[in-house]
Amino acid sequence: MEKRKTTSKSSSRVVSAKSSGTRKKSSTQAKIFVVDTSVILYNHGAILDFEDNDVAIPITVLEEVDQFKKGNDTKNFEAREFARILDKLSQSSPLQEWVPLPNPKGGRVRVVMNKPNGLDATLVFGEDKPDHRILNTALYLARENPDRKVVLVSKDINLRLKAKSLNISAEDFETGKVKNVDELYSGKMEVTNVDSQIIQQIYDTGFCEPADLGLRDLIANQFFIIKNHSNSVLATYNPNSGRIERIDKRTVQKITPRNAEQVFALNAIQNPDVKLVTLQGVAGTGKTLLALAGALDQRRNFEQLYVARPIIPLSNRDIGFLPGDVASKISPYMEPLYDNLKFIHSQYREKDKEFKNITEALENERIVVSPLAYIRGRSLSNIIFIIDEAQNLTPHEIKTIITRAGENTKMIFTGDIFQIDTPYLDSQSNGLSYLIDRVKGNKLYAHVKLEKGERSELANLANNL
Repeated sequence: MEKRKTTSKSSSRVVSAKSSGTRKKSSTQAKIFVVDTSVILYNHGAILDFEDNDVAIPITVLEEVDQFKKGNDTKNFEAREFARILDKLSQSSPLQEWVPLPNPKGGRVRVVMNKPNGLDATLVFGEDKPDHRILNTALYLARENPDRKVVLVSKDINLRLKAKSLNISAEDFETGKVKNVDELYSGKMEVTNVDSQIIQQIYDTGFCEPADLGLRDLIANQFFIIKNHSNSVLATYNPNSGRIERIDKRTVQKITPRNAEQVFALNAIQNPDVKLVTLQGVAGTGKTLLALAGALDQRRNFEQLYVARPIIPLSNRDIGFLPGDVASKISPYMEPLYDNLKFIHSQYREKDKEFKNITEALENERIVVSPLAYIRGRSLSNIIFIIDEAQNLTPHEIKTIITRAGENTKMIFTGDIFQIDTPYLDSQSNGLSYLIDRVKGNKLYAHVKLEKGERSELANLANNL
């Protein structure tokens, strides 16, 4: 598949196509990409990301998108924005014809009716359902355009497998996808065989120059384990001073870091110059606990501590199916956050001042635990904001959250990119991976990959085996 370049991400950039223009490829050379509903709900501007190739939208996709237009979730926003894009494009020509897209390289779009001719996917798979009607559209276009390559683009892996079983080329939507998660930025580096005098200098003065360690082209707020055969020191690169500065192990809210990565995580959270932090790691590495402990320790610098996570309905059923009022419906999804908060709370005795402070902060809503969907439309100023399970968000959702940040706001995203609960995301396309890959190097940002499980020996056994 040809490389797709993002040329637009919002309907505001769509202009009416007044003429077909001159295509840089002939119609026999350009591919036809058949776009599935999952792609539209992932990125409403997806049809603008196929360079000079043509994009076909099955009528079934419009029917499915229409079902998502009402609501406050991101997928509802995507559905509405996509409808606005098509509405502007349809002002010049009927959508049943090829309508030019407003791309510098060209490309056209068309809505295609379901016209089974020859092989019928609804008969092959024994059921008339939207997915099979979308497959029929791809089959129809392939039959009508034997000299052109027809490709089904879908975030649904099962639909892609069905397409391939019918000899239809099928691919995932690649825009916003990290190429190789094994090479994803870890936020830390080990420097070995360092002269003992340099390590001692870091201990005595608190810093050294990057050149002393033979380091060049450093990444802002990158962390280091500097060691030789007998000594070691933890440090970070300060982009403001241009130095490698020592990091000391600190106990925060009676939570003591148990390994170097946890020390790095607390340092990033408590660094006032860092406004955006990501913590990535498998279950039991302490991501959420460290984020909460670090945030609680500096909550006096903010008006509110806001802790949120996306709600992923069980068995794809909306929380409206659950019994009780709103609080009862969302409570099971928020329990993991309360568990970590209770653990920190339990480190103090009831007579301790900090125990009372946390209790009062919860009662006065200076500490708020809430579903992530409730922040849409808000301007988050003077807040330290923890977003848990961020791997279940799309890149667009991550962007939406960060653009909510006002003055004196700090955001901490935590998650495990290999433990994804939404059907159309994976380790490469989820918002947390995308954020880590795109923002590294910015002096407002710090990242730590936590690797060692500290929850229990049993949890480590599960992760390892």
